[in-house]
Amino acid sequence: MGSNKLGKLMKKDVLIKNKRATFDYELVDKFTAGIVLVGTEMKSIRLGKASLVDTFCFFAGNNELWVKNMNISEYSFGSYNNHLPRRDRKLLLNRKELNKLQREVKDNGMTIVPTKMFINEKGLCKVEIALARGKKEYDKRESIKEKDARRDMDRYMKR
Repeated sequence: MGSNKLGKLMKKDVLIKNKRATFDYELVDKFTAGIVLVGTEMKSIRLGKASLVDTFCFFAGNNELWVKNMNISEYSFGSYNNHLPRRDRKLLLNRKELNKLQREVKDNGMTIVPTKMFINEKGLCKVEIALARGKKEYDKRESIKEKDARRDMDRYMKR
């Protein structure tokens, strides 16, 4: 493969979203965190073989933030040292952000939900996490009504 073709493949934008998070939660504050990955996980993410459905974050150990249930499919060309698809992965934030998140989760009954995973301009995988409050059933119905109203207005504007 020529270097020009390889460069084009590597610059492919990867954006994996958790669409369910905005429906189930009211997002209060957002942070961008690094994530600790092994080699075959990064290759699978570059191919878009990851999912954020049913993922959440929790604090464990020495005040470290971990993400649970993130599915990164096994790399098809990986050998015997391929990764486990649903292993817990450590998130990287600075101490000030970690302290703020831990305080909010403990005191206010909030949760931390991954909303997006992307590869930045330096080629590093980043996860956008949000401090979130769970929605009640009637809030979800209200969200659906607003979305339908917006869609109808867009339809009439295009005519």
